[in-house]
Amino acid sequence: MSEHWKVRKRPVRLERRFEFESYDDTRDFLDLAAELAEKEDYYPDMSFGRTHVSITLKSEEEESEVNENIKRYAAMLDDLAPAAPRTIDAS
Repeated sequence: MSEHWKVRKRPVRLERRFEFESYDDTRDFLDLAAELAEKEDYYPDMSFGRTHVSITLKSEEEESEVNENIKRYAAMLDDLAPAAPRTIDAS
């Protein structure tokens, strides 16, 4: 999992915003992220615009820290984004 992910509390979650050069790059990433969601049977909260995608990965409600499965999923999303030349932190 890259350093671009931000840990948030209440509820415990990871957040990241991916920035892309073009709509086509954004769309390619969204398609890959959808395939990953199907494969892993985990569906993150996502919002997107023309050249960005914001993702929130939530842990179970009773957890006080981000669990290893969520961190692993974040790392898999990182691997899908090599086409993203710029990445900014979610704030």
